[in-house]
Amino acid sequence: MNRKNLFEAVHRVLFPGAEAAAFAGERLMVNHVVLAHGTEVPAHSHPEEQITLVLEGRIAFQLGDEVCELGPGDAIAVPAGVPHAVRALMPSAVLDVFTPVRADLLEKLG
Repeated sequence: MNRKNLFEAVHRVLFPGAEAAAFAGERLMVNHVVLAHGTEVPAHSHPEEQITLVLEGRIAFQLGDEVCELGPGDAIAVPAGVPHAVRALMPSAVLDVFTPVRADLLEKLG
């Protein structure tokens, strides 16, 4: 059985102000990401599809040319290859789900 408590798992630094823990199956991956207030995730894209679900706090999410503010319970779908960026408007936590698995993140986060 493949099992892990993401909230209690060791979180590794993605970059200053952002820590994450990862869990993956064969073709799907979820990351618990904790963002300090003011943290900015720079614009980037990747070949994997992504869904982000806000657990707590508030974030400004830029998808392509559009920006929206998301709070607890809000989710956003990011198509593969579309540039996106995030800014934490307060201390926040999100779940990022990827398919297929992002090997680069899984290696970095363990």
